[in-house]
Amino acid sequence: MPSNTRGRRIPQVWHVVILGTIASLPATAVINWLPNSEATAGGGAIIVGPMIAGAIAAKRSVEPDAVGLRAGFLGGIVAVSGFMLTEATSVAWSLNTTVFFLIAVVMLLCLSPVFGLIFGRIGGWAASSVGGFGVDQPS
Repeated sequence: MPSNTRGRRIPQVWHVVILGTIASLPATAVINWLPNSEATAGGGAIIVGPMIAGAIAAKRSVEPDAVGLRAGFLGGIVAVSGFMLTEATSVAWSLNTTVFFLIAVVMLLCLSPVFGLIFGRIGGWAASSVGGFGVDQPS
């Protein structure tokens, strides 16, 4: 049975989400160089990623809300993965710690799309009205 993977394409929304999330990592590193800054890769992916993705979405006539929501969720996954790779190896995992961690992960993955939605709208607004890069809408 032949595979039909050649005809499948990633939707435009997800292209913008992945681009915004990847672009947020160097931007977060630059922000971390500022004095008294304690920016993390996960926090930057939740806040800066949707803002960049929203700005790109305004240019490509994709909804900044949809892009921000997805980019916020992807940023939450980056934040949890960053914690698991760096801090979780040194924690003594008792039953209480495991339950608390699972509750915290669920809360983070539920709240990160909300932050993504807000910052995606801000990025889309900044690109379309302040930057003048938005797609012209017929009136």
